[in-house]
Amino acid sequence: MQSLLYIIFSGFFIGVFISAPMGPIGMLVIQRTLNKGRTSALFTGVGASISDLFYCLLTCMGLSFVTDFIEANQDILQTIGSMLLIFYGIYLFRSNPSRALRPPMECPNTYWRDFGTGFLFTFSNPLILFFIIGLFARFNFMDPRYQYYHYILGYISIAAGALGWWFMITYFVNKVRSHFNVRSMWLINRIIASILLIMALMGLIHGIINILEHA
Repeated sequence: MQSLLYIIFSGFFIGVFISAPMGPIGMLVIQRTLNKGRTSALFTGVGASISDLFYCLLTCMGLSFVTDFIEANQDILQTIGSMLLIFYGIYLFRSNPSRALRPPMECPNTYWRDFGTGFLFTFSNPLILFFIIGLFARFNFMDPRYQYYHYILGYISIAAGALGWWFMITYFVNKVRSHFNVRSMWLINRIIASILLIMALMGLIHGIINILEHA
């Protein structure tokens, strides 16, 4: 029961952290909320979430072939994953999300087109695999002791976390649309980056301590 709760919570947070950084797709969702309405933006976020989930499944399939290696080197992987998150957190902290802003589209659009652009926009960035691997290692998402139902719950939780993030963002932007300033996303970026850095540092310290103890 404890392992089920852990993978549900870890999957949810993985989904949130994959979606949360305010890169180009985040700015696109915000732009569509402001210019086309919340429903259009939500379809864009759903497309991005499906793409993220696909990369998560791809990561799982790739790592499933080396479960014995993961079990034997769990502490090392956690340390490496935490280091990847540290580099990503530093990059995110220093990034300027407003540069990704694009002028609103003037041509007629549909919700399916919003979904498709969200999916393709996210899918076109395969580097997210490295971020997902770091998160999987940090949260020990590929524990060899897990059964198939753990992973079913885990991936449902990842999807729920990603969709929950886009639901919250579009709700917030829609509520404050009359006072919204894109530059305020710098603050959100830095808060997210700080959380990632704290978690990564904790994982790095924990991994190093375990490595030293086993040595």
